[in-house]
Amino acid sequence: MQHPPAYARCVAAFRYEFPLDSLIKALKFDEQLIVANFLADTLAARISLLPDCLLALPLHPARLRERGFNQSQLLAARIARTLQLPLLANAAFRARDTPPQSSLPWRARHRNVRQAFALAVGLDVRDKHIAIVDDVMTTGASIDALAHLLKKAGAREVSAWVAARTMPHRGKN
Repeated sequence: MQHPPAYARCVAAFRYEFPLDSLIKALKFDEQLIVANFLADTLAARISLLPDCLLALPLHPARLRERGFNQSQLLAARIARTLQLPLLANAAFRARDTPPQSSLPWRARHRNVRQAFALAVGLDVRDKHIAIVDDVMTTGASIDALAHLLKKAGAREVSAWVAARTMPHRGKN
């Protein structure tokens, strides 16, 4: 890779394709919050290397008010309880209200989240392995942006844990 991500590994419970895409959309847009338990439990079962703590990918306060919940926070809280790991609540936040990544072409996504995140004052992540939890990874730009911040703050390692991951499109042979 010419530009490897700041996170060391990614664990995904599912591919982001039918019927999982419908389940995740039901969670995010139809408030079917029970779906978060299924996704979190399935993801937790796939974890073999435990980090020191978890961090949910934050939503901007405007989007959080609009939606009423952060689906990544729901996933992270359930996984933290299941795996008995500390959850760093309010440790990171969205400093900029960016357009949803799903509304942008792939090439624009890294630029969209540049300087979009910030860490809470006084957060000590030095020499810690932190897993960032999110619902869907497409390009990995959001997690990568937050992982860069964590590494800059001294995190030893950052992992990405996602309920579903979009797989690269393969051309026809």
